[in-house]
Parts: sequence; C-alpha cells; structure tokens
Amino acid sequence: MSNPATGQTSNPGSEPPPIPPALICACLALAVLHVVLFPAAWFNHQWIIDEAGRGIPTDFINVWSAGVFAREGHAALAYDWGIQKDLQVRILGQTYPGNFAWHYPPPFLFVAAALASVPYVTAYMIWPLISFAPYAIMMRAIVGRAFGWLLALAFPVVLVNTHIGQNGFLTAALVGGTLYLLPVRPVLAGVCLGLLSYKPQYGILFPLVLIAASQWTAFASAAITAIALALVATAAFGFEAWQAWAHWLPMASQAFLSEGRAPWGKMQSIFATVRYLGGPEHLAWMLQYAMTGLVAVALVVLWRSRVRYSLKAAALATGTLLATPYLFLYDVMILAVPVAFLVRIGLREGFLSLELPMLGAAAALLFIYPAVGAPTGFLATLIVAAMIARRCEIFSRCSKILRPLPPHPA
Repeated sequence: MSNPATGQTSNPGSEPPPIPPALICACLALAVLHVVLFPAAWFNHQWIIDEAGRGIPTDFINVWSAGVFAREGHAALAYDWGIQKDLQVRILGQTYPGNFAWHYPPPFLFVAAALASVPYVTAYMIWPLISFAPYAIMMRAIVGRAFGWLLALAFPVVLVNTHIGQNGFLTAALVGGTLYLLPVRPVLAGVCLGLLSYKPQYGILFPLVLIAASQWTAFASAAITAIALALVATAAFGFEAWQAWAHWLPMASQAFLSEGRAPWGKMQSIFATVRYLGGPEHLAWMLQYAMTGLVAVALVVLWRSRVRYSLKAAALATGTLLATPYLFLYDVMILAVPVAFLVRIGLREGFLSLELPMLGAAAALLFIYPAVGAPTGFLATLIVAAMIARRCEIFSRCSKILRPLPPHPA
C-alpha cells in the first residue's frame, strides 16, 4: 500500500520497525527540557515579566502592540517605528535599545488583533500553545506515527520560538501542510500556501515548483486564497495599511540587510553568514543570489524527476530556507518539515549510515545558538540538505558525471 502524500510504501500486515533507541532518548530529553524550562523561567522572572514586574522586551511586543492599533482602527500606525515603540514602552513599563518593528503585510493584523483582545501576558502565554497545535498535527501526519508528536516537541527551535513569542510554529505548519496535502488535497494545499503570504520571503520557490510540476489546482487555489485574504484585510484595515507597509518595508530591509541593526549572527542565511564573518555586502549578495539560483534550478529538475515525493517535499522545504537572505532562527522551525520527511523514510526503511549522527549534529547546532549567537542554523540547514541529496543519490550521480572518460583505445 502506498501513501500518496509521502510516496512511502507500507505493508498493512507487518509491524513497523522499532524506532532507534538513541533517537527516542534524544527527542525525549529535548521534549522534557522544553516542557520544564518555561515554567522555571517564568517563576525565575526570565520569561515575559522581570523581577520588577515589567515586561521583558522581546519580539512578541510588536505583535501585541500592532494588534492594539488594529483594534482601535489605526492599523497604519503599527508600521510607524516611532509611534509603535512609544506604545510598546508604555505596555512594557520600560524602554529598550532599537526597535521591535512591525513589517508584516496587513493580513497578519488579524492574528495580532485577536491576540490583543486579551491581556498582554495571557496572549504571550497562549500564542505558542495555539500555534503549536497545527504544527504538531502537521508533524504527526508527515512522520506517520505517534513519534511525530515527540519529534515536534523536541525540535530545538521550539526553545527560541516560544521564548520570544514568534510565529515559527505557524510558518512551519503552513509549509508542512502545503507539502503534505499537495498530492492528495491540492485545493487545501493551495489554501495553506495562500495563507503563507504573510511571510512573502518564503513564497519565492513554491510558484516556480508548482509550475514545473504542473500543479495547477494548487497554484490557482494559492493565488485565490492570497488575493481574497488581501481584499478582506483591505476592507478591515483600509488601504492606508498597505500604503504604510509599502512605505516602511524598504526601511526595514535597509536596517536588517544593509546596516545590520540586528546582529548578523541572529540571521541564518548565507548572506548573514558572510556578513558575520566580516565579508563585504556585495560579496554576501553575490553568494546569496548564486545560492538562490542554484536551489531554484535544482528544485525544478528534482520536481520534474522520478524521485519519490517525500524527498521532493523535503528538498523544497529546505530550499525555502536557503533561498532567502532574511531568515531569523525562529523561522528555522521550517527545517522540522524536511526532518519529519527524512525521519518517516528512516522509520519505514531504516536509516542510512551516519544519518542519525547527522540529525544529532543539526540539532546540536540549533540548540547551541543562544550560547554562541552565530549562524548555526545555516549550518544545520546545510546538513539536512546534504542528507536529502544523499537520499536522492545526487552525490553518486554527480561522481559518475564527473568521472573521467576511459582512454581511447589505440
């Protein structure tokens, strides 16, 4: 029997192979750590509220403050860095260096407004729980076994995403949902992709791949969903919100990608890695463009090939991370999607040699980020990309192509 959503075969009369004990122990340790850490951080005043009863400045303040403006009928003000920071300082009860600026397209104001309908601390606590649910369901579906729940909770970026109140769970859920549903429910897959339009930088490769694979139903569904969402947001928040977004977006790009107002180590792209290592901006852009082009070409070729669907899906999710220069660690939650596809294959057919150590290395690189503040997420993404390439037998095929021809007989 074959599962069209993952391209895996199964025998309903046979027992699934056992999960490697090392994989269970590692995931269980990380999952327990995540469950225990946040109550401990709360009671030690290291999460949400400090010892003086003031809000700890983190990314979540930009979501909740933007929601306040949206609920009061002044959505466009959420994009003004100065006005928004004034509100954030009043909410937190203290100032902070820099800005937690709002630069999402207006449709995401619906989420912000919903969160702002409850007190700040409550919203901060429930947002990771609410967004974790679809992410965990997606992981369980891809893995195909109950182990998917544990893998979802164990993924190391859960720590950073929850701590700062970001939306990585939602982004990963939409990417994974699109890829899981594409072969069997293309309309729903398109809906997931259309909802992902709140993060435009992750929509670069999907249309290209959908066209290459002739997935016209999903393509149309995604376009209709994105357009409908934009129209509803315009009706709710006014055209002024779009004007404000368009006005402030270049300033955000300048601040993060040219001026480096956020430390380069916080971003996890090849662009940021070059800047982190002291390379000039023009070199960083050159390498980023080269990587984006290489990934795009490789995905088109792969999706038009006979490679199993689960590897195509894993490659697209990984390529989505490699193709954008603007990538913070919380969005490396997307890497859980290709990991889930690889784990599914390993649980069904057995893991290749070194696959579990490679997964462990990727997890370690993600986990140590808070301690080192370097683009370790980029290295973890490269490791997963190498695992996918190995499963696709790309290395062996390339070696055959590059093998020198035998000498011409005399």
